[in-house]
Order: sequence, then structure tokens, then C-alpha cells
Amino acid sequence: MKIEGGKHRFDVTQADLSGSVFDDVNLSGTSFNNINMSGWTLSNVNLSGLRIDEANMAGLKINDANLAGATLTNCKLDGMTINGIAVSDLVAAYDKRGA
Repeated sequence: MKIEGGKHRFDVTQADLSGSVFDDVNLSGTSFNNINMSGWTLSNVNLSGLRIDEANMAGLKINDANLAGATLTNCKLDGMTINGIAVSDLVAAYDKRGA
């Protein structure tokens, strides 16, 4: 199916849209629930105000992103690095400094 131009609203349930391509599309205010997004690639996207709850993001790679004001809460951080530095080492160093 090809949709070009105009404004359309979709209610999609129990569907397979794998392999779909979205280019120059406004998805603001869209809600995704119980979705398999493994293998997704997002490029040149505005994710300001994005909220992600209860997600498996193992293997996630973020490059050249503006993470100003980003917050991680109650997250499993095993093996996570920032600029090649293990986050667990950064947290341990911070905890030591505050002691």
C-alpha cells in the first residue's frame, strides 16, 4: 500500500508491517504498545519528549544524539558504556567521591 500526502489516522492491531518504510512522516502523538521494533533504524528523527517504559533495549546503539535532560530510572545498566567507559565504573567512582 502506498500513501502519499494528506493527513491520515490509523488504528492498527495484530498486523505485520515489517519492512515498511516511513520517510518525511509526522508521527507526533502516536502511541505504540506491545510492538516488536527489533532491528529498527531511526535516522534524523526528533524524539524530544519521547518516553519509553518497560523496554528491552539490549544492544541499543546511540550515535551523535542530543541527550540533554535525558533521565534513566530503575534501568539495568550491565555492560552499558558512555564513550567507551563502563557506566558501572562511572557510578562507582561517583559513589566513592561522595563518601
